[in-house]
Amino acid sequence: MYKITDVKILSDYNIWLKCSDGTEGTVNLSHLVGKGVFSLWNNYKEFKKVSIGSSGELLWGREVDLCPDSLCL
Repeated sequence: MYKITDVKILSDYNIWLKCSDGTEGTVNLSHLVGKGVFSLWNNYKEFKKVSIGSSGELLWGREVDLCPDSLCL
């Protein structure tokens, strides 16, 4: 099971991730913006409020979370 250990917001809904297995890279999440719970990201300031949860997932408050298994490939 993967965990995200570091995250940095880049421009245009891109994020840089480092995973527990040592892999790192950039992921573009722009295709999710405005869809369902991801409508939160219509305000880019909200997108920039990402944090890492206790299970290594990405969190945007209580509204959005992304599993590290889908991001650390």
